[in-house]
Amino acid sequence: MTNILDDYALVSPLRYRNNWLKIAIVGFGVLVGVSSQSFIPPFAIALCMSFTTVHFGKTSLKFYLTILSAPAVFVLLSVIIIAFFFGSGTEIFGFNIFSYHLGVNTGGLEMALLVFSRTLSGMSCLFFLALTTPMVELFSVLKATKLPDSFIEISMMMYRYIFVFLEVAWGIKYAQTVRLGYKDWRTSLTSLAMLSTTLFIRSWEQGEKIFISMSARCYDGKLIFFEEKRPIRANELVLTCTYFAVVLALWYLTRINSIF
Repeated sequence: MTNILDDYALVSPLRYRNNWLKIAIVGFGVLVGVSSQSFIPPFAIALCMSFTTVHFGKTSLKFYLTILSAPAVFVLLSVIIIAFFFGSGTEIFGFNIFSYHLGVNTGGLEMALLVFSRTLSGMSCLFFLALTTPMVELFSVLKATKLPDSFIEISMMMYRYIFVFLEVAWGIKYAQTVRLGYKDWRTSLTSLAMLSTTLFIRSWEQGEKIFISMSARCYDGKLIFFEEKRPIRANELVLTCTYFAVVLALWYLTRINSIF
């Protein structure tokens, strides 16, 4: 369960689609959502990306809503503050708390909806990429962009061993828990210190083992990435262009209305 996002990406039917096309779709959605002056285009982007991830990507709706709700909680708190304390215009509703008046006006509500829609569209785009493209293939794409090899290799190693060390840490914590290692505050601090020390030693040993194993396989300072060639199909191109056209039309119409 530690790398559940990659588990879904590995079995997703959209995994076998062109990676550059998926990245272009995500980049387009993020840029249009951030630059929009109305909440309508970002909501449309979030709806399209969520539908694609769940329907075409075969991602569990329950799991998708779960990972989407985690950051949405923080966004909702920010949206409530924006709605009550920012903006101007006609007051929609309000109430008094200890002789202090709190109210939501039209400007604050529009700003809150805009912030919420932008955040939702950005999260939907990133989750679409994470749930349909394994990280190994994303590193292959980064390799093709001519980024420094050291940057890509260090990033890949960090991503891979985050989950390895998390699994080791959870195993140690479970062993400490069944031995009443967290029965009170003082014991918990001692157990946490022992866990941190053990995890540091394990990570150091694991790093040495990895270097030895890579050297035994003729590692010369560069990792070789395999990228499968997947041409863009005609139906994929038509659907992508239609999506771009609809979103751009909404973006243009809402921008013109905001100007006039």
